[in-house]
Amino acid sequence: MKWSKMKKYLTPGQILLYTLMILIMLTMVVPLLNILAKSFSDPAQSMGMSGLEIWPRGFSLLNYQVVFSNNLMVPAIWNSLFITVVGTVLNVALTTTAAYALTRPGLLFKKYIMGFLIAMMLFDPGFVPEYLVIQDFKLMNTPWSVILVTAVNVYYLVICMRYFEAVPVSLYEAATIEGASHLRIYAQIFLPLAKAGVATLCMFYAVARWNEYFRAGIYLTSSSKTTLQVILRQFVVSGDTAAIIGAQNLLNYNEFAKVDYSALKSATIIIAIVPILLLYPIVLRFYTKDLMAGAMKE
Repeated sequence: MKWSKMKKYLTPGQILLYTLMILIMLTMVVPLLNILAKSFSDPAQSMGMSGLEIWPRGFSLLNYQVVFSNNLMVPAIWNSLFITVVGTVLNVALTTTAAYALTRPGLLFKKYIMGFLIAMMLFDPGFVPEYLVIQDFKLMNTPWSVILVTAVNVYYLVICMRYFEAVPVSLYEAATIEGASHLRIYAQIFLPLAKAGVATLCMFYAVARWNEYFRAGIYLTSSSKTTLQVILRQFVVSGDTAAIIGAQNLLNYNEFAKVDYSALKSATIIIAIVPILLLYPIVLRFYTKDLMAGAMKE
């Protein structure tokens, strides 16, 4: 009954649009399902899998056993999680507090501050000065070398400012009259009313933190301090087999002779993307309509 009613309201243009969107969705979902299927397939059969197969051929956990047999893999995952969680918390805290300060009425030199921030965003000082600063502060081979250098993204700061500017000025004025401090106004008024914006920042920052490999590959010189993305890039992009299997395991090559390295890459990719995939449903909860409705009527 519902489908018959729906057909009455669907125009040919809408049908074409829905069909196009489904096809676009398949171009993203099918490769992901293919990687997942290949990672769980029997190595003896996975070599013959095409790029459109989404169901495993046989079933085997050998690829994941090989990945986690590397002694560096679990520490690398924990290092990535630490950098992502701590870095994202620091990013969101600094970005939201800066956005609150820059959106307050009567802020002195606001135009000059914004001009400076935008200039810093457009004219990157370069990697060499950044490297020298990291050395001077004795941060080499520590996770803080990756966390602190990207503490605030100016573009995300501007996005956060747009959300904070949507909060009615009357709410801020009423709280000020009642004697509320800036910290209380920020924590109890602006953050709750800008949940969607804060969730967006969390998602952007967390994805960037988790996928960081360039700075991690340069600043984290010790193998025990490296991150998952560095190992993933060495194996998937550079073809460094020892990076994922481990130098000690390569000496016992007979144990891994049956491994399909294409499927092994798929297993490594799945391990790297699962935490981010788990983040999206949490973030999407905050995208609600009329978030400001009922807060105050002007």
